[in-house]
Amino acid sequence: MTTAMPFVQLTNGPEPLKVDFLQTKKAALILRSVNHKLRQQMIKLLDESGKMTVTEMYVKLRLEQSVASQHLAILRRAGVVSTTREGKFIYYAVNYGRLTELTAFVKSLLD
Repeated sequence: MTTAMPFVQLTNGPEPLKVDFLQTKKAALILRSVNHKLRQQMIKLLDESGKMTVTEMYVKLRLEQSVASQHLAILRRAGVVSTTREGKFIYYAVNYGRLTELTAFVKSLLD
C-alpha cells in the first residue's frame, strides 16, 4: 500500500519548487464547494438576506432540511459561509472575506 506524499520538491525547473499536495487538495475542496448550482443559489440567497437559519433557507429554496444542512455544512467547512448562534438558532451568513480571497485566487490562475 502506498501513502500520499504531503509535498514534493521539484528541482529540474527554472527554480526549485515545493508542491504541497495537502494545500492543493484543500484549495480544490474550497473551489468545489462553490462549483455547485444549489450552493451558488444558497450563497446568493444569504447575500440578499444578510443571514438566515437553515429552516428559513430550506423553506425558501423548497428543499428537504437534510439537503440544505448538508450543503451548508460543505460551504461552512470551506469557509464560504460563517455561523453565529443567537439563542437556540444558528444563523448562516456569507463570509465575504473568504469569497474575496477565492475570487482573487481564481483571477490569478486565469491571468
